[in-house]
Amino acid sequence: MIKNRLNPRYLAALLALVFVLGGCAQLSMQTDQPRTADVALSLSDQAGSVEEAQRYLLKTADRFQSEGMHEEARIILRSQQLATPVEALKDLYFLLAMRGVTSLEDRAWAGELAEALNVTQFAAYREDLIDQALNLQLQVYELAGRPLNIALTLISQAAASQTADAQQLNDRIWQALKRTPDSTLSDEGQSAIGYDTQGWLELAVMLREPGLTPEDQSQAIRDWQYNWTGHPAASLLPSELALITLLAQQRPERIVLALPLSGPLAGAGAAIRDGFMAAFYHDETTADLAIEISVTDTYGQPFNALYDQLAKDSPDLIVGPLEKEALSAVFNRNAMPVPLLALNYDDSGKRAPARLYQYGLSAEDEARQIAERLNSEGLHQTLVLIPSGGWGDRFEKALQARVNETSGTILHTERFFPEDNLREVSADILGINVSRQRAIQVEQTIGQDVEFEPRRRQDVDAIILVAQPTIARQFKPLFAFYFGGDLPVYSPSLVYEGRPDPSRDRDLDQIRFTDLPWVLDEKNEFRSAIHTPFPGMSGQIGRLFAMGADAFHLSTQLPLLDQVDGSSLEGQTGTLKMTQDGRIQRTQRWAYFNQGTPKLLPDVPLLSEEGTNTNQEAEQ
Repeated sequence: MIKNRLNPRYLAALLALVFVLGGCAQLSMQTDQPRTADVALSLSDQAGSVEEAQRYLLKTADRFQSEGMHEEARIILRSQQLATPVEALKDLYFLLAMRGVTSLEDRAWAGELAEALNVTQFAAYREDLIDQALNLQLQVYELAGRPLNIALTLISQAAASQTADAQQLNDRIWQALKRTPDSTLSDEGQSAIGYDTQGWLELAVMLREPGLTPEDQSQAIRDWQYNWTGHPAASLLPSELALITLLAQQRPERIVLALPLSGPLAGAGAAIRDGFMAAFYHDETTADLAIEISVTDTYGQPFNALYDQLAKDSPDLIVGPLEKEALSAVFNRNAMPVPLLALNYDDSGKRAPARLYQYGLSAEDEARQIAERLNSEGLHQTLVLIPSGGWGDRFEKALQARVNETSGTILHTERFFPEDNLREVSADILGINVSRQRAIQVEQTIGQDVEFEPRRRQDVDAIILVAQPTIARQFKPLFAFYFGGDLPVYSPSLVYEGRPDPSRDRDLDQIRFTDLPWVLDEKNEFRSAIHTPFPGMSGQIGRLFAMGADAFHLSTQLPLLDQVDGSSLEGQTGTLKMTQDGRIQRTQRWAYFNQGTPKLLPDVPLLSEEGTNTNQEAEQ
């Protein structure tokens, strides 16, 4: 979100001019300095006209804002007296309202104000105030979750300004259009007025076509430039689109797959290799390209030395290794002579060498998404069940960190082993054992038996259950047995074997879980296409196959993800984005068990950097 605030000095100057020109001489209370909004609203009734009353209220609201009394100013600005500002005061009203919305970060007010604002409102002010009014207007649209309004406002600015940075403006317009939902973009495209606006919308809609490869996108962009030669973005493409047009030329032609194809990880390595090759052959754009893919077995070889050996042949990209230990071996390098797309993540906390990218099916990504889902649904106090071991440690650490960022609370975390008494584990985490102990203490105190019915703890909003299906199928009924059947349960993909099994998974009913698009999407063109040559790609092996497919698509788009903020890849393992340190983060799908069968849920609402919702999406 843009954090620039309108300089009170400039606003005061504008207000002074307005009030001097309009005057408040007829108000007998003109020298009063009310300390509350209610008093100001009452005094405004003494005005001789609606305009006089509104002018007085706006002046008072401005004073309140200047003194930091933004809540009192909000009461005035949202009062019935200012519900319909007179024409002469509309611009002043909008300026104060935008200032109030952004100072209080009031999303509900922002939504209402966004409805009333014209995208060219910023241009109504004096030249020395236009930039600050523009920033306020953009902040209002951001708070209201209206990226299209942001784009249209910036398009208006680009047309009106002779001094603005054209490249920066085009980049901001494109990023706003990328965030605009398909339906909104389509509706606006049918009614858009103006050459520049129509051109931008056509470009955005054109690149939303599903299944476009970088080569398809590059050709579509060139076609658009030819058809819109006079458009301001045709000669100065947004940075992301300019990079896409170069991707076909920069696409790696010699790729080395460095995977364990023997030893204990041979099955995983083979599944990733098969997914990579399947995606390569399924990509029709590779037919005319001289792409060479070689495969090397990493088992039993020190990866640092193997990397140097592979680099001597100057491939364009090395994909691998899969083992964490092998990845850690190259982290002491300053840079990678040949770019490396590792298929795991380093947990040492060291800074990654330049041109080393990390991608995998990490527990941390799923933990983060569970915390965000809970926050988006207003479930802030949770109980957590996690298996003991190193994988559980990583999951717990990532979950706790993201819960803290979203202002949630983990009331209690219980670590367990599969051989534990799960009945006791369930009773303990739900507070049943504490309730029993309290009853025993009462009996001991009064010296006689008491009638007792145990109760679970009442401060819980949800349960996070991290368990394999065989264990989860035991836990879920136990939650109901111990009076927790009404609590929603959230799980990572670990809870689902990856293939429908209604007869066994009925015990998991209503558990909400996150998993790969490869697993959950009902219609998946790539999955359908490879079903015959690779019939056994379901379950965990299928997830690794999907990871291999995405590793291929990542190999073609690493420059885009690395260099353009906000760029993403819709893959088989989720929506893929790159962090500043070269780590690929995934956002998966959400589903719940209904009569033992997964059913898709709407995506989790996006979170802003401050950890609050930027839009609301009700579940159907």
